[in-house]
Parts: sequence; structure tokens; C-alpha cells
Amino acid sequence: MNTFATQAQSPFDPEHQRIGRVLCFTAHPDDVDFGAAGTIAAWTAAGVEVSYCIMTDGDAGGFDPAQRDEIVRLRNEEQRRAAALVGVTDIHYLHERDGYLEPSHDVIREVVRLIRQLRPDVVLSMHPERNWNRLQKSHPDHLAVGEAVTRAVYPALENPFAYPELAEAGLEAYKLPWLWLFAGPEERENHVVDVTDHVEAKLAAIHIHVSQHPDIEAMDRTVRGLMVRTAERGGLPAGRSAEAFHVVAVNGAGTIAGF
Repeated sequence: MNTFATQAQSPFDPEHQRIGRVLCFTAHPDDVDFGAAGTIAAWTAAGVEVSYCIMTDGDAGGFDPAQRDEIVRLRNEEQRRAAALVGVTDIHYLHERDGYLEPSHDVIREVVRLIRQLRPDVVLSMHPERNWNRLQKSHPDHLAVGEAVTRAVYPALENPFAYPELAEAGLEAYKLPWLWLFAGPEERENHVVDVTDHVEAKLAAIHIHVSQHPDIEAMDRTVRGLMVRTAERGGLPAGRSAEAFHVVAVNGAGTIAGF
């Protein structure tokens, strides 16, 4: 997987730092496909194990009033099929109500629980900061995901006395190496992934979510254009496509507890 640092230098060096397992947190079915499916396809193609955790069932989505009783089942099925197209089969849900998500301790506890269970090298999440240039990225549920995950990652995840019931259940404290955030302000982006070889897989995954995005041609144009502009912004050669992230080194060689 080709990665390039943007002008704000990424702390992640793909030549020397390896990823074996990734856990992705998003608010709704389809969020991860828009934000990171190209990178995820590159990871799984390289043998990385990727899991999803979707915090809501997407029950407020869709456009057809006749689908209200079926929308949760439909979106669950769409996400399962979309995930399979980029090599992901392990999907978890927190079953929070769509549009009502908050970074409560109940939600944070479940985030800590799942990270301690899977012990990934990277947690990928939506960004907790609002993007004023493209407000659609900053649905309140998206921001809540980012805040809940960030609070979970430090300090609760690595504190053996936080949520003691988890430790009592055998889920020991864990120091996460990396937090990757997407859908935040562009000025926070410090890491770009060249996903040119995985554009079609990303678009195929997005196409599955027909209950949310019925105009496939318009969606393709928009997503392709965004990836090309992201590559240009990240300094990649002309004609490339990319996804951008705010990469945070949570625990590494220079990390000291409490600093």
C-alpha cells in the first residue's frame, strides 16, 4: 500500500511501521465506505485483518416511507455486502439510535470493550472536529463517534481501573499504537493513502448502499473528484486518487504515561 505524507508530516512511516489488525468505528452503515474503503481494500489485500463497529443501525436513513419497518434490516444487509467487497467480514453494532448518538459512558465503555477484545494496531474513526468547509461530513452522530472513540482510546483503554467490570471479565488494559481519523477538517490531515488501485472497489462498495444513494452516476462523479483532489492536495503525481487521514501516535517509543 502506497502512502504519502502531506506537508504536515505524518507520524506514521509505512516503510518501518507495520499494521496487522485494524478496528474501524463509524456512526452509520455506509460511512466507512465513503471515508476509507479504498484504504481498507488496500489493507485487506496486504493481509491486514479489518473489523467494523457501526454505532447506530441507520434507522433514520433512507427516503421511502414504505421501508421504515425494513430499513434496519436493509441497511445491515447493505453494509455486510459492501464490506465483503473490500475484504471485511467481521462487523459489530452498538445498536444506538440513529440521530441520537452521544459520547456517553455507556458508549465509551462499549468502545473500550471492543478494542480490548480485538487489540488492533490501528483504530480508525470519524473525526471529533467539525468540518466547516463541508458540513455534510460533520453529522452530529459522526462527531459523537469521534469524541467517544477519542475518549475511549485515552485514558480509559489503557487504565486498568477504568470500567473495572471489563477487567473483571478478563479484558485487560491495552495501549493502542495508532488512531487514524477521517472526515475532519482538511487542516488536520497529515497522512494520505494512494488508493488508485482500489477506486473501483470503493465505488462498488458505495453502490451497494442504494437505499441511501440512489443516484449512482452523481455519486461516482463526486467521489472520484474528491479522491483526485485529495491526491493533488497531498502532493501525489497527477492522475492518482487518495484518501486522507489525521493520524495520531497514541503510544510509541516516545510516549510517557500522562504526557
